[in-house]
Amino acid sequence: MNKITDLEPKILWHYFNEILNIPRPSGKEEKMVEFLVDFGKKHHLETIVDEAKNVLIRKGATPGMENKESILLQSHIDMVCEKNNDTKHDFEKDPIEAYIDGDWVKARGTTLGADDGIGVAAQLAILASDNIKHGPIECLFTVEEETGLTGALSLKPGVLKSKRLINLDSEDDGVFCIGCAGGVGSIITFEYKETAAPAHLFFFEVKVKGLLGGHSGEDINKDRGNSIKILNRYLWNLNKKTKVYLADIQGGNLHNAIPREASAIVGVDFSMKEQVRIELNHFIKEIEDEYPNEKDFKMDLESCDKPQTVFDEATTFHLLNALYACPHGVAGMSKEIKGLVETSTNLASIKTTKEHTIIIGTSQRSSVESKKHDIKNQVASTFLLANAKVEHGDGYPGWKPNMNSNLNDLTVKSYKKLFRQEPLVQAIHAGLECGLILEKYPDMDMISIGPTIKGNHAPGEMMNIPTVEKFWKHLVDILENE
Repeated sequence: MNKITDLEPKILWHYFNEILNIPRPSGKEEKMVEFLVDFGKKHHLETIVDEAKNVLIRKGATPGMENKESILLQSHIDMVCEKNNDTKHDFEKDPIEAYIDGDWVKARGTTLGADDGIGVAAQLAILASDNIKHGPIECLFTVEEETGLTGALSLKPGVLKSKRLINLDSEDDGVFCIGCAGGVGSIITFEYKETAAPAHLFFFEVKVKGLLGGHSGEDINKDRGNSIKILNRYLWNLNKKTKVYLADIQGGNLHNAIPREASAIVGVDFSMKEQVRIELNHFIKEIEDEYPNEKDFKMDLESCDKPQTVFDEATTFHLLNALYACPHGVAGMSKEIKGLVETSTNLASIKTTKEHTIIIGTSQRSSVESKKHDIKNQVASTFLLANAKVEHGDGYPGWKPNMNSNLNDLTVKSYKKLFRQEPLVQAIHAGLECGLILEKYPDMDMISIGPTIKGNHAPGEMMNIPTVEKFWKHLVDILENE
């Protein structure tokens, strides 16, 4: 079996393959919206596009199911667009190249977009099917989930008729989500003055690469290396031994991904030319010992042409120290749910711009609203002390678990009947759109399910084929027997 369209259930994989061919970066989902509108027209279904470009498609009940309450299926249409540095791929034009590897579907050098392409595919398959019994269905397709939950944030009250929601954005078979963390992002800006690069300097580019990365919520407790923290630590240590001149620093891309790669262009006195390599070799050994799970971690150092200018001395000092002090990782564990991360922060990205600025992005999460703001303020204080400008986004609320959920009972009962397994019902540290939808529809009963997806938000993302079939059977059974 060489094509994913040969996999079962064929209707689900058909639509997933369709989605792979449609560019859908966050904020640039126009082609996907167009596809959904055309799909609705083709199947003679009520289709609504709101101001934010969320799409709502309604399908009536099948014969004999008219007395059932309406149920809402929801997923987001955008995807995280990450690729390896040696992969040539334009996410705004090129289809995702998926392939089968044993029990897994993977992508060549890029993210797969199973998060949440498989949820979208499931909705389309149900809407297109003629042989699935169900009551009235609403399918909500939201935009820009990955970059700020914009679609869910823009959702208006009074649009949705359903009082039950199945979110299709979870990523573990047999693990159902009934709560999630809230979050808020921060943008930090350093303004630097250009100074002429001294003539007596040896310049080199140092790179961190090969780290696992991963989701800044789901993977933050897995002790994975942060490329920006590692790079800065090397530069900070080097600056204690000799004066460091920074000309450029880059790392990470997305607020909700642990950065995998980072680089800097650095100048030191020529007398330190050999020493920087010696220091790097010692440092690499330290990191390898600290992060034994980072099997592909590498740091490279190569000489480069002398740049015309470097950052001013004060900015370099403040930047290196602030990055070192900036919190990253787990800040607290839940006291109510064993093993659940309560509060965390992610030092996500750093970019040097042509406008003489260095822009840093961080994201903070917590299931406790006050602690979300506390960790946000810790990050802000770190950079304010370094004379940087700090701005925070609006953030999004968490989703408090409903321990008396009828939908939860129905979902668990169905899974146990089908697979003779006891599922795990839990809250997660990642952010889901459910919290924002609940804010607009406070009486909504909701749960989140999905097949097993690993490595999302990074190249190497893969989806487990057997669990996709289980996910489909489970969803259909819920609809047919609710």
